[in-house]
Amino acid sequence: MPASPIARLLEFGQSPWYDNLTRDLVRGGGLQQLVDDHGIVGVTSNPTIFEKAIGGGSAYDDDLVRFVGEGLDVEAAYWRLVVADIQAACDVLAPTYERTAAVDGYVSVEVSPELAHDTDATIAQVRQLWAQVARPNVMIKIPATLEGVPAIEASLAEGINVNVTLIFSLERHDAVIGAHQKGLRRLVDGGGDATRVASVASFFVSRVDTEVDRRLADDSPLRGQAAIANAKLAYALFRERYSGATWSALASAHAQVQRPLWASTSTKNPAYPDTLYVDALVGRDTVDTLAPASIDALADHGDPQADTIERDPDRAHATMAGLAAAGVDFDDVTATLEREGVASFAASYRDVLDTLAKKARELGADPS
Repeated sequence: MPASPIARLLEFGQSPWYDNLTRDLVRGGGLQQLVDDHGIVGVTSNPTIFEKAIGGGSAYDDDLVRFVGEGLDVEAAYWRLVVADIQAACDVLAPTYERTAAVDGYVSVEVSPELAHDTDATIAQVRQLWAQVARPNVMIKIPATLEGVPAIEASLAEGINVNVTLIFSLERHDAVIGAHQKGLRRLVDGGGDATRVASVASFFVSRVDTEVDRRLADDSPLRGQAAIANAKLAYALFRERYSGATWSALASAHAQVQRPLWASTSTKNPAYPDTLYVDALVGRDTVDTLAPASIDALADHGDPQADTIERDPDRAHATMAGLAAAGVDFDDVTATLEREGVASFAASYRDVLDTLAKKARELGADPS
């Protein structure tokens, strides 16, 4: 096993995934190096990541010109570019997928954020991306909006791997767990094999502190406490929901649990330690998706310890009670974060399409 502190997470039952994907990273060997040097066992992407990747260089230019020349519009060309990157990353991680018996080795690609409130259209694009990527270790990301929850259940019922993204509240996390278990039940009852159907529930972390801290006084002792408390309670909910009779029946069919995935774990506030959210949320049967800044910080001075997420659960409850006493409406916090998260990804999606249209014209292709 690599000597990197990041790889130590594997010893503690947590899977480190990389929250970034570019064509140069895959083709230039950077992804393989992350696997070899740091024990990275998965990759996540989102529209913002692809906006930066596609708009930030010339690696996609030749394919863009070719696709437009074939008569594709800009949006169709975007998805061809994205699918190619996802396929290449899946191929790099295929040995990990096989070695871990389909527990890890996944690459996540998100449906269009413009479909976040359209259940049927989301299901249709999930099916389309699943067929286009055509790799057993791809995960399709579905946002945990109210309209996304039934799409999650339907996709899992068809045997499609699902990464549920943009989870902020315990209530929505509970609904997502329910969708996971109902979807797998439908799959098994229909004669399907749940053994290699994987799912993660992406619980966003640092953004919670950003929003809560904005609502607290500058001298409040609760600043920087909400995100970790919320995640610890989410982990406790996960343990509870995957220990009862409902799950036992699915476990007997060799179904995999839906692991919590800690997303947005880079520290946004420079006053907080740069490995704060990684250090506090180490737990068995979880995933931590690490942005480049977190990879650098952990490789340089990381010292993760086992089972930190299970420490001091009473403090997590006390923190949430303290926020209520301080006048912070946490339901409004999570609703705001979901709304802003969907809007941010949608803006990135539109921006990358605009960038592609401009590039195509500059390269002498007509995307209209």
